[in-house]
Amino acid sequence: RFERGTVSLSLGDVIEFVLVVWLAYLVSAFVRFVLQEDVFPRVQLPRGTSYALSSLLNYVFIALGFLLGLGVLGLDLTKVTILAGAFGGGLGFGLQSVGNNFVSGVILLFERPFHVGDTVQVGEVVGEVARIGMRASTVRTSQGAEIIVPNAQLVTDRLTNWTLSDRMRRIELPVGVNYGASPRKVIEVLEAVARAHPGVAAKPAPKAFFTGFGDSAINFELRAWTAQFEQWYQIRSDLAVAVYDAGYAAGFSFPFPQREVRVLRDGPDATGGGRPAF
Repeated sequence: RFERGTVSLSLGDVIEFVLVVWLAYLVSAFVRFVLQEDVFPRVQLPRGTSYALSSLLNYVFIALGFLLGLGVLGLDLTKVTILAGAFGGGLGFGLQSVGNNFVSGVILLFERPFHVGDTVQVGEVVGEVARIGMRASTVRTSQGAEIIVPNAQLVTDRLTNWTLSDRMRRIELPVGVNYGASPRKVIEVLEAVARAHPGVAAKPAPKAFFTGFGDSAINFELRAWTAQFEQWYQIRSDLAVAVYDAGYAAGFSFPFPQREVRVLRDGPDATGGGRPAF
């Protein structure tokens, strides 16, 4: 037994403390497993609520296990307020960012501005939420990278959630057609191409718009909605290919910008030694 002043510890006390905390972790894992595998599938809960409840229960079990472990060590639990005060002082000096991120994580679990599986954009980071942790959340990008984003940034910064209420996504495809083509005919062709694609939603119906007169083409934009959020980029590519084929079949062309350059020479004799001017 180690004794120092009023502190008296033994190896058995330390082992019992570790076992109590470990047992609390096992109980938490078992309860969350039962809830996720048996209880939550039977109950109609809003999306993301089950994950929030599981995370909060995990925090509660771990905290209770830690407090019981302190009791096993022989620490007077009435003195925990002293430890809390010391911890608060630590937060004030060097752990304020950790505390801020933890509190922000709890706010995210209660407020649920996004759920696991949602596609979000924070600054330049765009990806799917893979995990909401105590200090930070994990966002997996389409390139395969896993970005660790602090919870405080998710709470304070502007966040775009592409799939909060539904997984609908609008596809916008700009198209330039040669002058001389009938705008009404172009609009009919574009909308027909979109309606024929199986990935395009029937409601809202796809629409094409005449957006303006360009330098070498008249400009249109095809707008269509899809419920296949993960495939929207592939559907946009398919629409572009189908528009290209349908446009040429209908007699349209897709011009590209062209520039005409004239070279002039000084003096009456173009073949003389005059200085060229552009």
